[in-house]
Amino acid sequence: QVQLVESGGGLVQAGGSLRLSCAASGSIFSFISMGWYRQAPGKQRELVAAITAGGSTNYADSVKGRFTISRGNDKNTVYLQMNSLKPEDTAVYYCKADINVVIAYWGQGTQVTVSS
Repeated sequence: QVQLVESGGGLVQAGGSLRLSCAASGSIFSFISMGWYRQAPGKQRELVAAITAGGSTNYADSVKGRFTISRGNDKNTVYLQMNSLKPEDTAVYYCKADINVVIAYWGQGTQVTVSS
């Protein structure tokens, strides 16, 4: 089993920054990709950013230029640097790690609240 533990969420004013971290533990595999998703109240969970084992990144249009995803040297940790935060970024942020195209693990989520 793989456990993903997120940290770094919290309350911040609009225009501020937060850095989310997600660390994998347990039966570590070589993840083909890791990413961050978010879910706001009453909305579907959506992709925020993802990074492949090779370092390729993908971002939602709404966060391009403001958020940066990166992986730790051990490849089992993923970070999300969030700058210029907006109230519409308020959501629960989830970490996801893909073993392959079928099997993935999710973290428990961390709340990000941006006040106006």
